[in-house]
This record gives sequence, structure tokens and C-alpha cells, in this order.
Amino acid sequence: MDDQDSLIDGVLTFTEETENIRVSVQSYFLNDQSEPIENRYIWAYRILIENVGVVPVRLLTRHWTITDSNGSVQEVIGDGVIGEQPLMQPGGDFIYTSGCPLKTASGFMQGSYEMEDDAGRLFKVAIPAFSLDSPFCSQGIN
Repeated sequence: MDDQDSLIDGVLTFTEETENIRVSVQSYFLNDQSEPIENRYIWAYRILIENVGVVPVRLLTRHWTITDSNGSVQEVIGDGVIGEQPLMQPGGDFIYTSGCPLKTASGFMQGSYEMEDDAGRLFKVAIPAFSLDSPFCSQGIN
């Protein structure tokens, strides 16, 4: 755990701040939706995006890089998050939950958001790398 990572409500939280936008991520293994025998492991992740600056910003796009424990990489690029392009006022935030399947018992995700401020300036915001670890990691199952 580095200086930016912490425990919130007992859950490891990965946090990074870029240009007055703070992104915090928590991941959860979904045992009831996973099928290890079929190499299907499912996670949910919760993201809190906070505008700690003084100007409104809108999230326009997302770019994810998802890597499994075999080194296979998948990229996901698209508009907004969960069908929305939220506008965050100064001091405001946006929280959402989404999910990720892997063919291995562990991996990690990282990425970025493209944001636009009220002057029309586009900028990238880092999404911190976070781990996707299932209970099956410790059993040597990939």
C-alpha cells in the first residue's frame, strides 16, 4: 500500500489526483457470479470521482487497460461511464459501480478519463491502477 492508498470502510481504496480531480477505486470479487472451473472470474468496482477544483468539469470518455495474471491485455474505450457523461461542479462528485470479467483468478486495471472544463479545455485524468484479486489466487489457480 503506498501513500495514496488507504482503507475506507475496511476496503482497500486506490486513489490518484490529476488536475484537481480525485479518483478513488475499490474492487470486490463476486464469488456468486464467478465460475472458476470455467475460468470465469467476476469483479465489481466502485469509483468515486471528486472535483476538488474551482471550475465545473464533465467526464467525456473512459479508457481502461485490463491485464490478467497471464499477461493478456484488453482495452476498453468509450463515451462516458455507465451511459452517462456526468458534470461535476466544484466540490461535487460522481459515484458509480461497474464490473469486469477475467479468465484468471487475478489481474489489475488502470486507465484514464477525458474531461472537459467549462472553458472547453480537454484534459486527461488518471484512474489509479488497482488489483483484482480473488480468493482463488492463494490456491494457485490462474
